[in-house]
Amino acid sequence: MITASCPGANFREKMLITHRGLSGPAILQASSYWQWKANAPVTIDLAPEQEWTAPLRNGLGRRDLVAARGALREVLPQRLADQWIERHQPEDWTNRSLELLENAVHRWEIRPIGTEGYEKAEVTAGGVSTAELSSKTMESRKVPGLFFIGEVVDVTGWLGGFNFQWAWSSAVAAAQAIEKK
Repeated sequence: MITASCPGANFREKMLITHRGLSGPAILQASSYWQWKANAPVTIDLAPEQEWTAPLRNGLGRRDLVAARGALREVLPQRLADQWIERHQPEDWTNRSLELLENAVHRWEIRPIGTEGYEKAEVTAGGVSTAELSSKTMESRKVPGLFFIGEVVDVTGWLGGFNFQWAWSSAVAAAQAIEKK
């Protein structure tokens, strides 16, 4: 589990590192809130609530690359830990340098540069404004007899079935209103 944070939201979910970039529930959730026009950062904590450098800082063992790699492997997958240490080697092995190394794992800041496009999208935003619809019937306020339901309406739910629930609930509301006409 990682924590992904972007302006307006924090998500503690799983993350995937793919050959094309980052994915998984945490990244997909954050993408709903990510402000790409503002080039807003997404901050990722790869090891929430883990003080993985504590044994090194407490003087309980060696302070070197091998020890740091081993400590990070305790909280991250081996290949990720190895690559992280290789790319973030401290200048020295002082407590301050180890704190900086620890903080880098807890505050990995990325700035997404794009998406996989609509074909692969699992999160979308936009649609018919809820202000233009009756909340009880889903009928258009501008065109009587025209109903909008589900993902065509500007309602975004978290991953995990919330969009399905919204689609079904809005459909039931519209169907009941049509049945009464």
